[in-house]
Amino acid sequence: MKVAETAKQLGVEFKVATTSEALLSMLDPPTKLVIIDLNARGSPVATIEHLRATQKELRVVAFLSHVQTELAAKARAAGCTDILPRSVFTRNLAAILETAKD
Repeated sequence: MKVAETAKQLGVEFKVATTSEALLSMLDPPTKLVIIDLNARGSPVATIEHLRATQKELRVVAFLSHVQTELAAKARAAGCTDILPRSVFTRNLAAILETAKD
């Protein structure tokens, strides 16, 4: 996985959650950044809503295909901080992960 490898190179701790419940359990202690693939199985938009209910200040970065404008709008309405086309996300991945450093 490109995200995990880039995080390792930068010295940023990175964990993967496959469900909303798993993600929520990883937020104790609080984290600085959550990255969500809006095309993941399950309900990524609902996960963002759950995050916003308890983590108002958490930066949530999501990525998707550039043609999925309706899905992007739903994620924004759910409270996603940044929504990026997959190509932009990949190109800026190191800078995004740097924001999670202590």
